[in-house]
Amino acid sequence: MQSLWMLVASLLFACMGVCVKLAAATHSAVEISFWRSLIALVLSFALVRLRGVSLRTPHWRWQITRGAVGFASLFSYFYAISLLPLATAVTLNYTSAIFLALYLALSGWRLQRGILGAVVIGLVGVVLLLRPSFHADQLFGGLVGLASGVMAGMAYFSLRELGARGEAETRTVFYFSLVATVASVAWLPFFDWHPIDARSGGLLLGVGIFATLAQLAMTRAYARGKTMAAAALAYSTVVFSSLFGMLLWGETLGISAWAGIGLIVLSGIAATHFSRASPLEQD
Repeated sequence: MQSLWMLVASLLFACMGVCVKLAAATHSAVEISFWRSLIALVLSFALVRLRGVSLRTPHWRWQITRGAVGFASLFSYFYAISLLPLATAVTLNYTSAIFLALYLALSGWRLQRGILGAVVIGLVGVVLLLRPSFHADQLFGGLVGLASGVMAGMAYFSLRELGARGEAETRTVFYFSLVATVASVAWLPFFDWHPIDARSGGLLLGVGIFATLAQLAMTRAYARGKTMAAAALAYSTVVFSSLFGMLLWGETLGISAWAGIGLIVLSGIAATHFSRASPLEQD
């Protein structure tokens, strides 16, 4: 049941995506990443202090690794959102479950045939989504979005390892925000800095708040739930984002693209079912 926290995280991540796409009209992906990380850092620090959680960790290597690949995925994701329809960018980012399964297999985790079949279905969905969705000028954005999924899978693998080691969820969110803030500051000199007005300030604040709450829910899902079940439920963000894209921007995709999204969601449901039956993970 702990894996169901991913549904909450998915809705919050979709709301964050809406704020990112709106903010991208006036701010670069690096700026949005910086403000998202800084706001999350302040909020997560306050939460750590409120709960009396120590910031000392014996797993600092895993925390740095999770933070570094998480920032790379975050920046790529925000950049892809600025270039592609929201549903397409989100779908490519949420191929992370496919790559997470591959990382688990490489680490020696025995996967059931049903989960492997779900991964194949997801990959077919990705192919269907990419082929009709991208014009020549969107190819780069598509590759960036897919790269965000590759790195997100690595970040989620790190989350699994931190959870297995008993690391506190709030401490993990704090260190991710800290590493991401430092990394984005290092990149800021290479991009233009834009002033913040009431509208953009509200959007950037929304990005930070939604992201922090989503991170907490996601971290709990991966740390206390079944890894593949949580990764599969993350696909619900695709559904939420598709609805937001249609309602707010009138975004439409072709039949083949929707078929691809459907297969990716189906692969998530299948992976959830088979991971439930796995003797290797217990709630």
